[in-house]
Amino acid sequence: MRFSRRETLHLGITGLAGLGMTTLMPFSARAQGDGYKTDSGEIVIHPLSHASFVMQAPGMVIYNDPVGGKALYDGQPPAGLVLITHEHGDHFDPETLAAIVAADTRLLVNPSVMEKLPSGLKEKASAIGNGDTTTIGSIAIEAIPAYNTTEDRKKYHPQGRDNGYVLTIDGMRVYIAGDTEDIPEMRALKEIDIAFVPMNLPFTMDIDQASSAVAEFKPAVAYPYHYKGSDPEAFAAKVAAATPDVKVVQGRWYG
Repeated sequence: MRFSRRETLHLGITGLAGLGMTTLMPFSARAQGDGYKTDSGEIVIHPLSHASFVMQAPGMVIYNDPVGGKALYDGQPPAGLVLITHEHGDHFDPETLAAIVAADTRLLVNPSVMEKLPSGLKEKASAIGNGDTTTIGSIAIEAIPAYNTTEDRKKYHPQGRDNGYVLTIDGMRVYIAGDTEDIPEMRALKEIDIAFVPMNLPFTMDIDQASSAVAEFKPAVAYPYHYKGSDPEAFAAKVAAATPDVKVVQGRWYG
């Protein structure tokens, strides 16, 4: 029996329930992270806190917006690449970076963070702005705009400064939205396999904006993250009502 990539992502890699294979475990039940098949291996996602997570990918371990101190990352594989979306303290913490960045770790940041990096970290970093692309190892990376559109929120994330990222990893496309509202650049995304979507006011968007955007660009899998104070289950219900083909995965971001 053959499955499309979208069907495989929905079913998960631990097993295919009811199909004579091993028992499917809920994503939230896997202590070792959430796993997704790629062309030649797998991506394993470890939600850690708020906007911080570790993503093991074929040939690369990626840390996204690592903050919270070294202890939060104990037991995780060392970072080959660190992505930083923008300069706010819940996304950019030089002390945490200094503790987890190894000799061969590379950093990819937006230009405003590049200016703020301590010299030792700056030597390991490259800056990328909205709309730019780069390749690190075998991973193609595009910087997607991330910004507020509501007038009284524009002071938090002005247009043109901050990044989201689309990573193409071993045939799979992963979107990390960063701090943004429901913007045209998000809605225009195509063929996204895994998306990380924020939803907390006043800094990003509410669950109505987030679910509407997800229903538009239709990732195979959507992770609500950066949602402190919002209801991710209500978001999931809205997504299911609008586009049941999207699988919403609830990571343990808090507590």
